Amino acid sequence: MSGKRILREKLTIGKMIALWQCSGPQASESAEHYQALQAYANKRLDKCVFGEEKPACKQCPVHCYQPAKREEMKQIMRWAGPRMLLRHPILTIRHLIDDRRPVPELPEKYRPRK
Repeated sequence: MSGKRILREKLTIGKMIALWQCSGPQASESAEHYQALQAYANKRLDKCVFGEEKPACKQCPVHCYQPAKREEMKQIMRWAGPRMLLRHPILTIRHLIDDRRPVPELPEKYRPRK
């Protein structure tokens, strides 16, 4: 899956990780660690059950990240989010607009059976 929305999400996540890696409070992790985290995020975006209609990850009813990676990404997003406005204003504004979109209904094949 590589529609415009997914590609933009990948770009945004990549910019956030790069910002964290270069200037974050603990830039001690190896470059390979952040490359692996980026690859993991891209893989998760490719497999998103909502596809191009995906909500912002913090509003998503499906938590597709492993717990440890989810916590790491939350930490990165909390730190990098405000700084993104100065460095990548268009991506940030688009992300904020996407964040206001309603959460779509879970596709039928992913709903729990009764």
